[in-house]
Amino acid sequence: MSRESGARDKLRLYFLSHVGEVLDSDTLREIAGISEWARRVRELRNEEGYQILTNNDRSDLKPGQYLLENTKPQPAFARDISKEVRAYVLDRNGFTCQMCGAVAGEPHPFDPTRKTRLHIGHIIDKSMGGTDDPANLRAICSVCNEGASKITFERPSYDKLLIQVRRATNGDQLKVLEWLMKKYPRQAKAFIPKED
Repeated sequence: MSRESGARDKLRLYFLSHVGEVLDSDTLREIAGISEWARRVRELRNEEGYQILTNNDRSDLKPGQYLLENTKPQPAFARDISKEVRAYVLDRNGFTCQMCGAVAGEPHPFDPTRKTRLHIGHIIDKSMGGTDDPANLRAICSVCNEGASKITFERPSYDKLLIQVRRATNGDQLKVLEWLMKKYPRQAKAFIPKED
């Protein structure tokens, strides 16, 4: 068993034994025993389908806090990228991160204590309909893959989001409303009229 799969197994067991509890990143790092613990958490979410929530999902969670909502996994996405496709994408991208420009094996420009490790990332995520076709893949370093705040893309503004929501179907608009009400349950109560 590799160290990474061992770390993922440890994290899975820990989450399953603490369902509904808010867990912090320091604890999870310690449980995993590796520096790339956040990647293992994403794998539990994306590849195994566990509903591990963060502050992106619920307003009452602070950055660095995680919560496994329940033990039943949702449909997940398998990693189906072959070694040949990985090698092709890395070579095509010049063994360079396509977000920050860091080169494989060199000290990372945003964290000089770490050597740059490259992964293969989707341009359009599989959860959004993206494929494993090489045209939808790019080389991305560990730091960018972990979502370092210094190098993330600019967040969409209210106006841009509103345009997208207005263009969506009624069903998708209702899903957005449902998601917002789950994320902001306390604030949502202010918009619900009280019955007399």
